[in-house]
Amino acid sequence: MASIVVLGAGLAGSAFCVPLADQGHEVSLVGTHVDRQIVEALATSGRHPRLGVSLPPAVRPLPHDRLAEALSGDVALVVIAVSTAGVPWAAEQLAAATADRRAPPVLLVTKGLAAAGGEIRVLPALVEDALRARRLEYSGIGGIGGPCLALELAARRDTAAVIAYPDPAVLERLIDLISAPYYHVRPSTDVVGVEACAALKNLVVMAVGAVMGQLEIVGEAANGARMHNAAAAVFSQALGELEHLVRALGGRFETVFGLAGAGDLFVTCQGGRNGRMGRLLGRGLRYREAKAVHMPDDTVEGAELALAVGPTLATWLTSGRIDPDAIPLSRALIDAICHDHPFAIPWSQLHWG
Repeated sequence: MASIVVLGAGLAGSAFCVPLADQGHEVSLVGTHVDRQIVEALATSGRHPRLGVSLPPAVRPLPHDRLAEALSGDVALVVIAVSTAGVPWAAEQLAAATADRRAPPVLLVTKGLAAAGGEIRVLPALVEDALRARRLEYSGIGGIGGPCLALELAARRDTAAVIAYPDPAVLERLIDLISAPYYHVRPSTDVVGVEACAALKNLVVMAVGAVMGQLEIVGEAANGARMHNAAAAVFSQALGELEHLVRALGGRFETVFGLAGAGDLFVTCQGGRNGRMGRLLGRGLRYREAKAVHMPDDTVEGAELALAVGPTLATWLTSGRIDPDAIPLSRALIDAICHDHPFAIPWSQLHWG
C-alpha cells in the first residue's frame, strides 16, 4: 500500500481521501491556511464538518505548515484540491517541499483555467511552471474529471471518474492505486481535454439553470407543463459549445462526449452553485446583484471562470480564433458576468450541436 498526500481539506479533497483510505493507503490530508477549522475538527473527532461524515482512520489531518513533513517519505501521489485561485500557492508549496528530490506524480482535483499573454492554459500547466522554475524533476502533472459530487463520494455511492495523465505507464499505476469498489476510474492521456471540460462545464451549465429561473417566473402551465423541452434544448447547445471551446484549447472531441464532458455537465445540471446562479440570471437579476444579495459567500466557479478568461476569449472571437456563431450561449453568459448585462437565452442563434 502507498503513502498519498492530499493538499486541500475542503469538500473535494476530503471526499477523495475516502476511496484512497478504503484501498489501504496512508493518506495525509494537508489543509490550507483557510482549512484550519476543518483540520482541527478532524483531529478532534474525525468528522468532517462540511461533508457530514467521519473520514477513515487512515486519513491523517495536518495543517498547511506540515506539508514538507507529509512529503518527506516515499510518496506515491500528490493530489491538489485547493481553490482555483490557490493553485499557484499550492504549486509553490509543493515545489519548495520537494526541492531536493524528484516530485511524485501530481493530480489536480481543482477545476479552472488561467489566462495570460493572450493564451488560456489548464491548471496542471501552472504546477509545471512552478516545478520548472526550481529546476525540479517531476513525474508528470494530470487531473481528475467526470461527474463526482463530493457528498456522494464521501458516502461511498457509486461514482465514475476520469484520471488524465500524460505518461501512459504512470497512468496505469495511478488507476490501480486509486480504483475502489465504488469509485470507478478510467484512464485518459488527454489532460487538456479533461481539465478544460471540468472548468468550462461550470460556465455553460448556467444557461441550463437560467431555464429553471424562467420557470420560476412564469410558473407551471395550466395543464402542469414545465420547461423540460427548453432545458433539454439548451443542454444540447451547451454541450456543443463545450466541444467547440475544448477543441479550441487543444482537447479531444471524444473527451467532451464522455464522462469528463457530457457526464460532468449532466451531474452539474442537477444542482450546485453554478446552476443556482443561472437560475438567478434567468429570473432577470443581473450578475452583480445576484452575487451580492443572494450568493455573497459562495464561490461560483463558472462566474469566476468567465471573469478570468472572458477578456481573452473576447480577443479570440475578434481575431477569428473561435467562431462567434459557434458559442452564442457562452458569449451571452460572459457578457452578463463580465459586463453585468441582462442575460437572455439567444434562441434565434442556437444550433443544438
